[in-house]
Amino acid sequence: MKRYVILALAMAGSAAIAHSDVKDPNVQKRMAGMKDMAAQMKTLGAMSKGKSAFDASAANAALAVISTQAARIPALFEIKADDPQSEALPRIWADHDTFTNHARRLNEAAETLTGTVQQKSELGRAVKQLGRACRSCHETFKD
Repeated sequence: MKRYVILALAMAGSAAIAHSDVKDPNVQKRMAGMKDMAAQMKTLGAMSKGKSAFDASAANAALAVISTQAARIPALFEIKADDPQSEALPRIWADHDTFTNHARRLNEAAETLTGTVQQKSELGRAVKQLGRACRSCHETFKD
């Protein structure tokens, strides 16, 4: 689980750097959505590692935001917009069906988990599951 938390924190940090000077509004929207999910993963990771107090309401709210943002991913990537700051690989548009399936799986995982995390012991499983979904897409479609 530690690996998934580190991945989420790294994504949040790299997203902040990548957002500076983005000119294309489509890329800005995509990056904002991804940054929002990374921030939610950071919240979940901090609770999971004990760096912040466990709060079931906050954990489930973070899961709901991840689900909502994941559902928006396919629409955000319909237009093949590019920007030097973008980390999206052209493979997204060459294999849009697979990319969309990754987003759908993330959405389904987060949606299924939302409302189920009532104790800290349940959070690790959720973070691990979401981390796998994020990583599987990033390995293929992110620079």
